[in-house]
Parts: sequence; structure tokens; C-alpha cells
Amino acid sequence: MPTPLYRFHCTDGHDLIADLQGKRLPTWALMRAHAARVALDLMLGGAPRDWSAWTVEIYDAAGRHVLSKPFTDVLDNRPPRQG
Repeated sequence: MPTPLYRFHCTDGHDLIADLQGKRLPTWALMRAHAARVALDLMLGGAPRDWSAWTVEIYDAAGRHVLSKPFTDVLDNRPPRQG
């Protein structure tokens, strides 16, 4: 059985950052972890902004919505910065 393909689109309900490539992940745990990584990379990689309304919207290869992961969940679970 092939590994499922998921697309990780990010949106705040107005703007959209579409994942045109997607990622193949064998488990739901890895899918959720990847969604958190997508959100964190976006938050850390751009200009400072309010990310509180943003979510990662995960879709399967058939275009069915699978899961929503709010960016705020990622911020709440991030380990404290050291330094």
C-alpha cells in the first residue's frame, strides 16, 4: 500500500499559502508533527506578524480535508528558547 500524500495549506481565512507539492507520511502522528513544523517554519522564516488566526489545513491526495492545526497550538507547545 502506498504511503498517503498530504498537502499542508496555511491560511488565516483571507490569505493562503498553498502547498503544491505535499508530503508523503505513513502515520497520523507524523502528519501532525509535520503540520507543526510547517507552521513553525513559516512563523520563524518571515517578517514578524500576528499568526494567531492562522491554521495549517491538511488535505489528502483526493482533496478531502483531514485536519486543522492552529498555529497557536504550535506556539503553546514550543519548548522555551535557551540563551
